[in-house]
Amino acid sequence: MQTHPTKPTGAFVAASWAALLAGALTFLAGLWNAAMPLNEKGYYFTLLMYGLFSAVSLQKSVRDRLEGIPVTGIYYGLCWLSLGLAVLLLAVGLWNASLADSEKGFYAMAFLLALFGSVTVQKNIRDAARFKGDSQPDDEMPTAG
Repeated sequence: MQTHPTKPTGAFVAASWAALLAGALTFLAGLWNAAMPLNEKGYYFTLLMYGLFSAVSLQKSVRDRLEGIPVTGIYYGLCWLSLGLAVLLLAVGLWNASLADSEKGFYAMAFLLALFGSVTVQKNIRDAARFKGDSQPDDEMPTAG
């Protein structure tokens, strides 16, 4: 089923960027100010980056499949696995962290907000590129020939 592309509204684009920036910057500010060892801060930072990448990759794979663009089953499965691992590793890390419950909730919510924001920003970029009539949205590689 093909749908007709629509241009994302300015309000939705702004809300998407706000969610991404608010989630990621809040998470990072919490890490910056946290009284935890540097290796623990690195663990949470890496999870944020891994989570953002896997969420965008999964969103693109799902969208590609819906639009009939080939996506291998192994890559599609790895996208789901990666996002699940990022969330699971964050949950395990927070469960075992010696932080107050309110701090754990702070990190979890900022992480999830950043993931949501990254998916919606990527969706808006793709929709805007299609609406402009670009032959190649920013997130697609040109084909040879």
